[in-house]
Order: sequence, then C-alpha cells, then structure tokens
Amino acid sequence: MASVEECRSAIDKVSDRITDIDEARRRKHVVERTVSVTVTDLRTVFDMRLTLKGLVEVTSRAVDAPGARAQVRITTTSDDLIELAEDRLDFGKAMLSGRVKLDASFSDLLRLRKLL
Repeated sequence: MASVEECRSAIDKVSDRITDIDEARRRKHVVERTVSVTVTDLRTVFDMRLTLKGLVEVTSRAVDAPGARAQVRITTTSDDLIELAEDRLDFGKAMLSGRVKLDASFSDLLRLRKLL
C-alpha cells in the first residue's frame, strides 16, 4: 500500500504529463473541471481542478470529511493510482476490470480518454 505522499506525487506526475502535451492539443481536449480521486485503502480523497496548467489546487481530506461533489470522480487503490501515474496500468483496462471506477459525463470521459 502506497502512502498519501506517494499518491500526491503520482497526481503531480499525471499533471506533468498533461502539461507536457502540446498546447494546441491541450486547448482542444481540456475543459476546466473539478476532479476528485478517492483512494479507498487510504480512506483519503484528493480534490483538485483540471485546467490547461494541469491538475491544480490539489488538497486531501478524509473520506468521511465533507467536500464538494466533483464533476469527475475517480475511485481506486493507492497502488493502482501509482501504477496509472507511472504508465504501468492502462486506464481503460483498469476501468473494465473494476480496478478503477470513473463517474463523469460521457463528454468528459471522451476528453479524458484522449488526454490519458
């Protein structure tokens, strides 16, 4: 099981991958959204915003602490979050196998697929 700090680093890594994408492509596919990542084994939620500058304003809270409902909600384990960030786990396959749950609008799902 990974730590909260390792999960935060993984989120930073994903943010860096987003900002490494060509700006024109980012402008085409990134629409500002609120995002939450629930890490079940750590009972922690990371709240953030997806912007053209990547994932910003990342904060963490306990699962049972109140928080605003994000537009894009991801649920996974700490180890799977690390594997996703390090590109060792395919997001689509992880969703199909139930290792990752995604709750988002269909249009957000399509945009995320093109980014990740």
